[in-house]
Order: sequence, then structure tokens, then C-alpha cells
Amino acid sequence: MGIIVNLDVMMAKRKISAGELAQTIGITPANLSILKNNKAKAVRFSTLEKLCEVLDCQPGDILEFQRGDDDE
Repeated sequence: MGIIVNLDVMMAKRKISAGELAQTIGITPANLSILKNNKAKAVRFSTLEKLCEVLDCQPGDILEFQRGDDDE
């Protein structure tokens, strides 16, 4: 499985739209969508920091590690 991005959960808890979040943290809505839909290959710490600041959360609230069945 790998890293799971729970950005949509935090956005719903904070009642913030994707467009508003993207504009606030300074990335394109397309790049936010890539991150939100687990399609990103990497995330900059500066972006993660801004996400945590705006969503008032910790990195672990957004990112989660799940082992795949092959990893056991």
C-alpha cells in the first residue's frame, strides 16, 4: 500500500474547499488534486508545513503508512 494521503478528511473537518486550500497555500488546484488523490510521487516539506498550518493539524493527520500484504 505505502503512504496514504488523508487530505480530504482534514479538508472536510476544517470545512475548506480544494480551491480555497490551493490558493491559501500557493499551489495550483491541479497539484492539490494530485496530492489529494494519492497520485503524487513526492511532497515538499514546505508544502506539508503550509498544509498543516492552514488545516491546523500535524503531518500524521494528513499522511499515513499502510503495509501491503506483500510486506508482512
